[in-house]
Amino acid sequence: MSWKKKAITISALSALTTFTIHLANKIIDISATSENHEQNTAGSYFEWKFGNIYYEKYGEGEPVLLIHDFSVGSSSYEWHRIIDKLAKSHLVYTIDLLGCGRSEKPSITYTNYLYVQLITDFINQVIDSPCDVIATGISGSFAIAAVQNNKNLINRIILVNPEDVNKLNKMPSKRSKSLTWFLNMPVFGTYFYNILVKRRLITDKFKNEYFYDHYKLKEEYINNYYETAHLDHSSSKYLLSSLLGHYTTVNVYHCMKSLTNSIFIISGDEDSRNADIACKYESILPSIEIMKIEDTNGDGVWEYNYHEVGKRTFLPRMYYQPIPQYVIDKNPVIREQNGGEDGWVNGQNPGY
Repeated sequence: MSWKKKAITISALSALTTFTIHLANKIIDISATSENHEQNTAGSYFEWKFGNIYYEKYGEGEPVLLIHDFSVGSSSYEWHRIIDKLAKSHLVYTIDLLGCGRSEKPSITYTNYLYVQLITDFINQVIDSPCDVIATGISGSFAIAAVQNNKNLINRIILVNPEDVNKLNKMPSKRSKSLTWFLNMPVFGTYFYNILVKRRLITDKFKNEYFYDHYKLKEEYINNYYETAHLDHSSSKYLLSSLLGHYTTVNVYHCMKSLTNSIFIISGDEDSRNADIACKYESILPSIEIMKIEDTNGDGVWEYNYHEVGKRTFLPRMYYQPIPQYVIDKNPVIREQNGGEDGWVNGQNPGY
């Protein structure tokens, strides 16, 4: 066979392979989004400079912004079980970050500064007043960086299972940049992305990392995550490539050192790593409050961590108002730390 015939054969096989993989990607996209779990259109769009940002608004009262975890399948759907409860006494905003959920997913490199800017602009232009922020996972680092830039932007921050500060210190390397480049490739990069976010791996992630009680894991949670990861022709691959390339990490150590805002951490105790991570944050900023949820694979009991006042730095804004009675009734450990049966008659919480 002459070199011309070999070249033609190789070209034909390459074209056939590319077409087959492209077709497989299309089939995966169609099957993943066919049930339309993300069909709720009750929200609005914030026309931001890098893409339209989907958000929803509920209730009345002091504003609070809920920021979902930072992954390709994450969206404001993660808050659906607590929105109604919060909306009874707060003006609740939920947001789909750029590259997630129903927000746009441009083919750009997603950076930490991009999300710090998004949170800042959303609070200033949509909420239009300082607010409290509740954020899960890596997203908490964006809120910390945003308030470090403008201390009047956010009143209080609640971090739910925040990311390890050591992982947040990672910087892009040659290896991570190569992975980013490959994922951003058309066809082959998309196919690799589809392998990384296939349903079986998502199910394993939910069972091993998100739900310690597998009986509470519903199929709709997996379906929603899987569909979200494939919206807009799997365009969330650009977010994943930036994540794996370490372009989205924030060095929270430098951000937190000078903060005077109230920061609160909630973590479960079934994974010992959560307590270690919370303690790392506390070592950076001693005024951080930590709440541990015991028995996170069961009904859960909330417990405040004890601190000796002499070893803490306190600001007036850190003194909490009385804990609601229904919370105390459900969590007897809090009653003991809350001053016993007097219901705060003697003033400030002696448990501090």
